[in-house]
Amino acid sequence: MRDQWLVRPGHPVDLAHIDPSARPGAPGERAETEAALPGLVDRLRGLQDRLWAESRRSLLVVLQAMDAGGKDGTIKHVFEGVNPQGTRVTSFKEPTPREIAHDFLWRVHAAVPAAGEIAIFNRSQYEDVLVPRVHGGIDEATWRQRYGLIADFEALLAHGGTTTVKLFLHISRDEQRARLEERIDRPEKRWKLQASDFAERRYWDAYQQAYADAIVATSTRHAPWYIIPANHKWYRNWAVSTILVETLDELDPRYPAPPDLGDTAAPDLT
Repeated sequence: MRDQWLVRPGHPVDLAHIDPSARPGAPGERAETEAALPGLVDRLRGLQDRLWAESRRSLLVVLQAMDAGGKDGTIKHVFEGVNPQGTRVTSFKEPTPREIAHDFLWRVHAAVPAAGEIAIFNRSQYEDVLVPRVHGGIDEATWRQRYGLIADFEALLAHGGTTTVKLFLHISRDEQRARLEERIDRPEKRWKLQASDFAERRYWDAYQQAYADAIVATSTRHAPWYIIPANHKWYRNWAVSTILVETLDELDPRYPAPPDLGDTAAPDLT
């Protein structure tokens, strides 16, 4: 089922022609789709438990979206109940002076998952291509070169046993405005609001083109991009859960065999 959201390597992407309110593959309307989520969450919990116990491979989940696109909400609802020992979330914000003193992937490589872990990137290595490109902080030759460096980095992760799943949560400009306005009105959401969120809306079209170019340049067999119509939060949660469950099902992590005790008799635990 995940193929319906997959960006196949080399295929063009035009975000303006992907309906952010679409619901392809959904089990039904909102009630039916929400009812299907707990089963997926349970399956994800079980697969993560096996991955953690196997402690041989890992999963990296990259979440990218426009401001208010639903990254935090996705993490909250999709990863509800997973074992926190084997799951880590890293948020990549504006680089610090120490991070700027290194290559742009330095801070990212330090956060990739260890064997057995699921790491979730709330924004990611792509921030250092998207934002500088839109605001003119790097020239075209540099941001195009960074596509290749990111692709090589993700290939390195695959070589080391990390499966990378990259998810672009696609919302409309009107939906973004509604969500930002909701943050003004609701105290429990207001803390997430920044003045820059509204200022960045002026660059909407530039960001859409930057995202499309980055997705096309870096969607590969070992680190695919999926574009999720995300205007409906309930559909987004179901779609992301479906992709992750299918990905881990394909990996088929196994509980390890019991230790070999050799000729030693089983210990007497009485």
